[in-house]
Amino acid sequence: MGRFGQELIPDRARVLTHCNAGALATAGYGTALGVIRAAVEAGKQIEVYADETRPFLQGARLTAWELQKDSIPVTVITDNMAAFMQKGKIDCIIVAPTALRPTGCGEQDRHIFLSGSCERKRRSFFRCGPDFHAGFIDTGRSHIPIEERDPDEVRKIMGVSITPIDVQVANPAFDVTPNRYVHAIIRQGNRPAPYHESLQKLARGDA
Repeated sequence: MGRFGQELIPDRARVLTHCNAGALATAGYGTALGVIRAAVEAGKQIEVYADETRPFLQGARLTAWELQKDSIPVTVITDNMAAFMQKGKIDCIIVAPTALRPTGCGEQDRHIFLSGSCERKRRSFFRCGPDFHAGFIDTGRSHIPIEERDPDEVRKIMGVSITPIDVQVANPAFDVTPNRYVHAIIRQGNRPAPYHESLQKLARGDA
């Protein structure tokens, strides 16, 4: 996936990523970070912006650590700083989905905001991940269950309360990003739109 995906990343690209999709999350080379690693190994100069990824801060704690260990330039930003694209600081976004489907990709809900921002700013939004659920091939957005996590994950950071006690909290772990915002799905090759056709082929085991 890294070798396929790096073909989509131009030299001197400034890449934004969200959550952790590296060795710590996937073992070995990583998925989204594997693309970045492969691009660097191909001789490209890559600069990475890592969203902090609330509430667990996987980007700030894990992604930033991995990239530093690999001597890949990385800057941590807060989750609401996608406005960097308005200043021309972000060339593309690469993330890892939880599940791939023709109608959408299940992932952290932050990805919907990022992909929509890419669409408005005419930047590329790439998905890289091995997971594919053929049983959902014809289902739509409403059939994909969304996990709601412990409210205390939002009320606290590292055990320290940051909100009023027992305030009502919504903590959906995932949502569905419409595939119309996705420029390519990186898996066994770089899968282009229309995704219903290309993912059907993937489910059948076609090349």
